[in-house]
Formats: sequence, structure tokens, C-alpha cells
Amino acid sequence: MPYSIVEKQRENILLPSSMGFSHQGQKKKKEAVELKKTQIKTEVNDARVCVSIWKPTPKSPLISKYGVERYNLHPNHVFPESVRSMIPSNTPEYLDRGEKYVERITRALYYFKQCALIGPSGTGKTHVVYIVAEITGLPLWEINCGLQTSAYDLFGRYIGLGKENWIDGQIIAWCRIGGILYLDEANMMKQDIASRLNPILDTRGHIVLTEKDNEIIHRHPYGYVIIAMNPFTSEFVGTKPLNAAFRRRMSVWINFDYLSVGEQVSPDEVQLVQKRSGIDKKIAENIVRIGAELRRQYKSGDLPYGPSPGDLINWATLISDGISPKVAAEETIVGMTSDDAEIQDIVRRIVEANFSK
Repeated sequence: MPYSIVEKQRENILLPSSMGFSHQGQKKKKEAVELKKTQIKTEVNDARVCVSIWKPTPKSPLISKYGVERYNLHPNHVFPESVRSMIPSNTPEYLDRGEKYVERITRALYYFKQCALIGPSGTGKTHVVYIVAEITGLPLWEINCGLQTSAYDLFGRYIGLGKENWIDGQIIAWCRIGGILYLDEANMMKQDIASRLNPILDTRGHIVLTEKDNEIIHRHPYGYVIIAMNPFTSEFVGTKPLNAAFRRRMSVWINFDYLSVGEQVSPDEVQLVQKRSGIDKKIAENIVRIGAELRRQYKSGDLPYGPSPGDLINWATLISDGISPKVAAEETIVGMTSDDAEIQDIVRRIVEANFSK
């Protein structure tokens, strides 16, 4: 059944503007609502209320596939139409070899409201987060925590002269509306930003908005947090050990790894490369075997990057178009691994050893 929501409740929901969430636009919306209510009062002598009818988001058929039926992350709650487009859709399925990442993440959010994902680039962390958001029907607020991300982007600021028009940053908008706050590359986050998030992530459940006269913003009851990061190594420039206080607030830690590494070649990954590119099985096996070796050397510190399944599919796609494996490798995984000529030669030798014929 659709849900009826009294207009008075709807007044408190901020509507997005082209640059964030505007309180001035909210004020105009409120005035329009109040005018409408006044007209109704005059006509029916206060006997009726104005209601809005919102249809609930239909449940994803993937809920039963991933075994998360019992973890309802927003029971009887309908998110505003303004953020419905932020709920992912048509996300490709994830190759699960028994890790049950979707179920584990959903369970962690259900019981603890937040969790951390850790693993090398290309292991599917972001992909799985999109699946979780889609099947649970939650808006996804995605933030890359690179060093260029400013406090204004995250928390908000005034625009124009004076203090008449405040724009919410993404974190504040998430606090008000709810959904999944996805902090990617979390161990590249500036320490002052990480420390400001601590009160949101513990039992206090709020943030003090110092930029806006110390307004206290409470975390939405259906506001969840997922952080993702690469292991702390010298190869990932800008990474650093996660702030200890911030780390303690992550209740569950889930490790990700590649499908194929070293001598272990996953038939599922071979099938994926073959299906997505159209090449034959033998070439797909060679590609995955090369990818597995590159990943092994990356994990041992000999290479700066290990190819993701998507990288291998890109290589295979060029081969399917008639380009030779070695030339296609030059245009994909060789250049992608590094700009260093010596490292590129290492990749070339691995490719040639598997495609010598």
C-alpha cells in the first residue's frame, strides 16, 4: 500500500538545489505549503489536513538471491522523491565464491549501522556497495576522501553575502535524509575531517555544524555508513594509517581479495572475461592467468598495481576486435600498470610468456 504523509512532516525535508541543499528554497516551499493549508482551513473550517501520497520503492528481486530478506534497513520509511534517483539500479551481479559480501555488509548495517571494507583496488568493494544500496532501496551518498576534498564540500557553506542562503554539504544532507554514506579511500581522509565524523559514528549520533552557528545536526535513524580503503602501503600515495578513534567506530571489518591470484585461476573469472568480451575460452584463460600473476607481484610489492576484472575485460575486448594480444596489452594493462619503463617491461615479459605462440 502507498503511505500517506502529513504535509507538516514533509516541511522538514530539505529539497536539493543545483548546488546542494538550500534552506532559502526550503523556506519558499514552506511558505507555499502554509498558504495552501490556510486556504483549506478557510474552506472547511479546520476539519481537514493536507496529505501527500508517496508510493513505496518496490523491493528488488535480488533480495532473496543474496539472502538478506530479514534485514530491513528502512521499515515503513519512504525516502523523498528528490533522492530516489540516488538509489542505484541495474547494477551487474557480483561473482560470489562463497564470501557472501552482500549479506555480510547488509547484516553489519542492520545491527551496527556501519562497517569497513578493505582490499586492493579492483576487488569489487564499490561494486558490492552499489548492489547493497540497490537491493535495500537506500540512496547512496558517495564521497571520495582524496586530499582535495574540502570541508565545504562535506559539511556545507553560505553562498552570497551574509547568512541568508546556506548550502548543505553531502554529509549534512545525508544526516538529514538518510541512506548510505559511502566514504571511499577513507585512509586518505584529512585528519580534521575524520575527527569531526566521530560524534556521528558513536552513540551521540550528531555533528556540531561550526560553520553554521554551532547548529546540532542529528543523524537520520536510517542513515548508514560504509567506508572502503586500500591496505596502507607506500604504493598508494596519500594513504596513511586510519585514525585510531575513527577506526574503533567501525563495528565490522570485511576483507576483499581478487578472484585469481598467482597459481590460483578462478573459472568464474575466466567465464566472466569470456562472456563480456566474446573471446574464446583459451584466450580468456591466458588473460586471467596473466592477471593473476600481475596481482601476485603487486601484492608482494614488486608492481604498483594489480589489474581488476574490468581491466582484463578491456584487454580481451580489444583482442575480440581483431587486435593481437600483445598490441592490445600495450593499450591496456601495460600502460595502466605504471609509467615507469622498467615496470612496463616486466608486464610485457609476463604477457609474452603466455602468448609466445
